[in-house]
Amino acid sequence: MTKEEELRSEIERLQGEQRRLQEEQDKLRTQALHGNGHNEERPEQSDHGGEHEQEEKNRPVRKRAPGWVRRHPGTALVALVLLVILVVGGTMLWAYFRSYESTDDAQIDGHLNWISPRIRGTTVAVYVENNEYVQLGQTLVDLDPRDYAVALKQAEGTYQQAQAQLQAAHPNVPIVQTTTQTTVTNAQAEIVVAQKAVAAAEHDYEASVAELRQAEAQNMKAQDDVRRFEPLARKEEISRQQFESYVTTARTTASAVDAARAAVGVAARTLEQRRAQLMEAENRAAEAQKTAPHQVAMTNAEVETRRAGTLPPKAAVDQARLNLSYTKILAPVPGVITNRTVEVGQALQAGQELLAISQIDDLWVTANFKETQVRRMRPGQSADIHVDAFDTVVHGYIESLPGTTGARTSLLPPENATGNYVKVVQRLPVRIRFKSGEDRQHRLRIGMSVEPKVRIY
Repeated sequence: MTKEEELRSEIERLQGEQRRLQEEQDKLRTQALHGNGHNEERPEQSDHGGEHEQEEKNRPVRKRAPGWVRRHPGTALVALVLLVILVVGGTMLWAYFRSYESTDDAQIDGHLNWISPRIRGTTVAVYVENNEYVQLGQTLVDLDPRDYAVALKQAEGTYQQAQAQLQAAHPNVPIVQTTTQTTVTNAQAEIVVAQKAVAAAEHDYEASVAELRQAEAQNMKAQDDVRRFEPLARKEEISRQQFESYVTTARTTASAVDAARAAVGVAARTLEQRRAQLMEAENRAAEAQKTAPHQVAMTNAEVETRRAGTLPPKAAVDQARLNLSYTKILAPVPGVITNRTVEVGQALQAGQELLAISQIDDLWVTANFKETQVRRMRPGQSADIHVDAFDTVVHGYIESLPGTTGARTSLLPPENATGNYVKVVQRLPVRIRFKSGEDRQHRLRIGMSVEPKVRIY
């Protein structure tokens, strides 16, 4: 029975009660009139009274009421009291009907968790049955783990190989750093040696030049002696032997000049060689200074490449380990098993539904109120929920109001813009949460019919 029908029935009952009271008042009035007629009066007085009564009946009710109240004060008081009771009761009843909203289009709702495997496999064991309560993390189904154990070992071998390659490449970094540093140091040492060689060659060249000048001076003196003593030898003023000695000395000094000049050429060429060697050493040192950081960077890059090469095998190991763990299907939530379809030996595909877990410790009521009933509903308002299955009342409160009507979220929502439009009162699914401790024995189940009554005062 809806609220309007209950209210209409109550109003009809009050109207019937009012008619009954009016009939009782009419009976009391009739009895009073009959009592006055039994008094012994004279005929003329009786006729006068009859005329008076006829005149009294012809008068308007609002003029007759004061006289009737004076003649029947007790009856008037009772009628007044009854009228006040009816008005107050009707007002309270009307306020009571307006203080709540109820609906029979409601049911208990909750989370129904469908369990499915994340990998392909063959069922080797099933540990649960329908209507059995399971704890969080309890094993539900076992799949054959052998294929995934082999895949894990293969992935671990590939990862260990990549790790070994990384370990082999890692010592190259300090080796290359040491080698390049040694090369730079040797190049700098060669520069020092070359610089000293150039300095020695310059000194030798300068000494050769000095010896050449000395030889040239001695040769010039010897030639001058030959030219000076030659006339004396022709005049035989000096002996021929003495003159020959001067000639021999001149020849010797001339040869010495040639030798000194040759030595200067050799010293000059040696100096050029030493300078070329110095330039070559400087170039090698500059090249070593320039290429050393690049060689170290290349070695570091190779090591980083090896390290990055270990990431895919490591990810493959993690994935293989995960796949092996997926062979044990565990309960993600506590609840009651329902709709089990898996059997031992069954070949399963990833995502295939095996069973469902009904979370009986996290329930609420989905109450589909008419849109005209939710105008004064607010989250937090208390509600009394009658459970049809147990004929008992539990208590709750409005947790949230919906964002749309139920028709808009249905499989085939209405399209009012097409065809003949018929206005239909829409319903909105209001969520009512049970108060803590209302279902201590966990007897409530998803889908049970209930009748919530929300206090909206």
